Amino acid sequence: MPQVTVPPEKDPLIYVWTELATPLTSAAGAYSSAVYEKSSLSLREFEAARITMARINQCAICIDWRTARDVPGRAADPSEIPESFYDAVGVRGDWEGLTDREQLAAEFAERYSTDHLGMDQAFWDRLHAGYSDDELVDLALCVGSWLALGRFNQVFDIDGACRVPNLRAPSAR
Repeated sequence: MPQVTVPPEKDPLIYVWTELATPLTSAAGAYSSAVYEKSSLSLREFEAARITMARINQCAICIDWRTARDVPGRAADPSEIPESFYDAVGVRGDWEGLTDREQLAAEFAERYSTDHLGMDQAFWDRLHAGYSDDELVDLALCVGSWLALGRFNQVFDIDGACRVPNLRAPSAR
């Protein structure tokens, strides 16, 4: 049940994001749109980080979301990111079929949200070996948006779907 009063005829998610605190929700929506429309990350790197955050946040909408399918302009050949990719990132934990950069993106998302002070120099060395500084800032801004906005939906219980089990992405090996 939403943690704010929502008129019975309104969808809680749409209502909160379009009719409450509109100066801030519209700015947050613009930030979210920028993440999906302006990120320089490859779609697979983007999705590796995004699905990791979705599972950590336990956001049902985010877990079911597929950027290639759900974002106009980011459409891709469905075979580019098969469902087995999403399983490899956070369910099976075997990373089968993922590049080093995709694995790093998922690990960065996990550490950013669960152990941000534990990002040691060895991890930063691996990140810098795989990504430019510009790409790392891009990745961090994407992950930050998913952390904040995904948890916002959970805190207010407006994700519009049933609760999902705690599916945390496994640490990179």
